[in-house]
Amino acid sequence: MKILDQAQTASALPYTDLVPALARAAQERAAGVIKAPERQVVTIDADSVLLGMPAIAPDLGVTKLITVHARNARHGLPAIQGEVVVFDAATGRRLALLDGPTVTARRTAAMTLLGIQELAPARPASALIIGTGVQAVAHADAIAGYFSVGEFHVAGRTMAAAASFCQALQSRLPGVRALPLEAASLAHAVPETDIVVALTTSKTPVIPADIAARTLAIGVGAFKPDMAEFPAALLHARSIVVDDLAGARHEAGDLIQARVDWAGVQELGAILGDGRARPAMTPVFKTVGQAAWDLAAARVAVAALA
Repeated sequence: MKILDQAQTASALPYTDLVPALARAAQERAAGVIKAPERQVVTIDADSVLLGMPAIAPDLGVTKLITVHARNARHGLPAIQGEVVVFDAATGRRLALLDGPTVTARRTAAMTLLGIQELAPARPASALIIGTGVQAVAHADAIAGYFSVGEFHVAGRTMAAAASFCQALQSRLPGVRALPLEAASLAHAVPETDIVVALTTSKTPVIPADIAARTLAIGVGAFKPDMAEFPAALLHARSIVVDDLAGARHEAGDLIQARVDWAGVQELGAILGDGRARPAMTPVFKTVGQAAWDLAAARVAVAALA
């Protein structure tokens, strides 16, 4: 069994391979080829949980084990730790152990890239990123690299946080222009961009309701029923596409609180898999994550190790 650390896991998961692997997995998940139950959540204490996420396909199986300890900063440790065990489905032979947070960050960003590729009216040249955490870093790098986006507006809880994020982004990616904003300012003035991606754990909507009709809005961060990044007005004004319909029904707080008509919510894998027409107008895209996406990442990593 190959054991990959954080850097090795990232190197084994290039977005050019990961995005098509996710498209395949989304179609297989929709068709029932990949078996992946909803994740199991076990409470450790008031601030900590253990997450178990298995997925099985005819070729590979994975189990992702993640612990989230919200108060780990006081110990000098990351809040999210874990691993993805990859095994051969035919024999159970262990093939690889991948860094769990890295897999999560990259496959989540890759799902956003797939959504942009399939749902945006045109290839994006500009983006508004709402949030300045780990997922915001992964998404900014992924969007810049995959689509050659050269202009970013970054909204942080404070101007200082947004400015620090922009400075780091421009240092990593020379040639990229990054402009900081305080998130509260979006209530009064919204920069016109091709895409908006929210990556927060906010309990109140952070995506402006009055974005341009051509702008694709993507909600990534809200993953509990009491969280919300999309305003209800935007959800009721547009068609809705999700990465995983079953998971969204229980975890997409934005959609749950807005009382959307679930009969009209489309799953991206179904759109890809049966040739169903894309929404005529620019939709919104909500992701909640799924173990099948970890399996897609495992396929890419195993191929890279061969």
